[in-house]
Amino acid sequence: MRMGKQSRLCGKAPWAKHFLTAALVLVFLVLSGSQEANAIPAFARKYGLRCSACHESWPMLNYFGQKFKDNGYQLMNDRDAPIWQNPGYWPITFRIIPIWHRVSTGKVAVDQGTGVTRVTTNGFDISGLDFHTGGTLEKNFSFYVLPSSDENASFHFETVMARLDNLFGSPWFNLKLGKFELDNLLSEKRILTLTGNGGIYQLYHFIPVGDGNIFGQIGDNQLGLEVMGHSYNDRTRYSASLLSSNDGTPGLPYGSAYTGFFTFSQAFDTGKLGVDRIGAYAMVGEAPTYYLTQGGTPLGGSGISNKSFSREGVVGQFYFGQHVDLQVVTQHGSDSAWFGQGYGDPIDNPGAPNNLNGTTLPVGSQAPSWNGVTLEGHYVYSPQLIFIGRYESIRMSQQANGPASASPSASNLGNISTYTIAFRYNPFMTSRAGFAWHNEYNWLHQDGTGPMLGLNTSNVNTSEVLTGFDFDF
Repeated sequence: MRMGKQSRLCGKAPWAKHFLTAALVLVFLVLSGSQEANAIPAFARKYGLRCSACHESWPMLNYFGQKFKDNGYQLMNDRDAPIWQNPGYWPITFRIIPIWHRVSTGKVAVDQGTGVTRVTTNGFDISGLDFHTGGTLEKNFSFYVLPSSDENASFHFETVMARLDNLFGSPWFNLKLGKFELDNLLSEKRILTLTGNGGIYQLYHFIPVGDGNIFGQIGDNQLGLEVMGHSYNDRTRYSASLLSSNDGTPGLPYGSAYTGFFTFSQAFDTGKLGVDRIGAYAMVGEAPTYYLTQGGTPLGGSGISNKSFSREGVVGQFYFGQHVDLQVVTQHGSDSAWFGQGYGDPIDNPGAPNNLNGTTLPVGSQAPSWNGVTLEGHYVYSPQLIFIGRYESIRMSQQANGPASASPSASNLGNISTYTIAFRYNPFMTSRAGFAWHNEYNWLHQDGTGPMLGLNTSNVNTSEVLTGFDFDF
């Protein structure tokens, strides 16, 4: 889980009242003056489609946009091969987001005063920079490359993949190799929110308190091989991926363990309501807990003593007419008791325990498990204006330190509840550039992860309010 910082809007300060008033006025102006928008630049320059053809609201895909992606960024016509494009066509999009935000974290341990305080800060900031380039090298040979930086221009490869499309002349067999987003129905890489905690799906990244398993985060791009297929109308979809158990980190720093990720979904035409979809997913894998050492330091690539983990759930995408939809993701997760005791990642976390030969688990150790749900609703007034609301809840069903351990964990340790509300307004989206005014508020609560207060560990509330300009060109 990535922790953000919190502010309280309940007792609105004068600046907050003025901000909300201005936002409401602008929303009224937007509602009264919306106009049609065009597609994202990289593919719009090739096919000349409007934004509304592929997106409910950029960057979230609609049914047609998902079909376009499933076909390998192709419309399956004679314009798919790049040789037929204008020599000036350059399939690349740059994206960066200047913002103002206020973040606040409660119950932070400090040396001054009572030893615990709320830390709040606000000011102007920027996001990292993304270079999106993708499309076709030839008909039925697709690619996507995404060099991405943090806000300090430290770059890494977020996506590097090539795909063979429609093998044997059938959409049921497509082969992808590289580093890529898993086939999640609710895509985190096309998420509509930007705050520290609201800009990710907590369910995709949840790790129990004290757990050492970083390898089961289905929201992170992974290194591996994917076989994916779909019916001609894209109503039926499946995917099966074989992944290195390294959370997408290049260079094989951990060992030779593997993870499988599997999805299946079926769409149904519900008439005027739209095309709904339901499905299921499962991530089942192993990762190392024991590493050879060199001078007492865990040796990269030497991981053995693999232990198991799993994530599985059902998903749904439901439309209620042209403007309203609800997306649902559920999850049951479980880690080996070894991960629950902190074993798993001494490479990135040198302080983690190393499962040496002869080591035994403490008495009362259990396999941590949890259940969670993500509910995200959208009201799409037009392709230019969308309102977003999200609720996520994650509850531990079994702690790593059970009742028989020397220090049993509270049953609610690490539970998460979080709420996000936002709206995005796109004054224009042409075939050359796009622009969105983004406004968002996120609040997150986690049980038992704050400093000790008396005999009990305290809960932590964090929040963030953000406004910014999200643009690409």
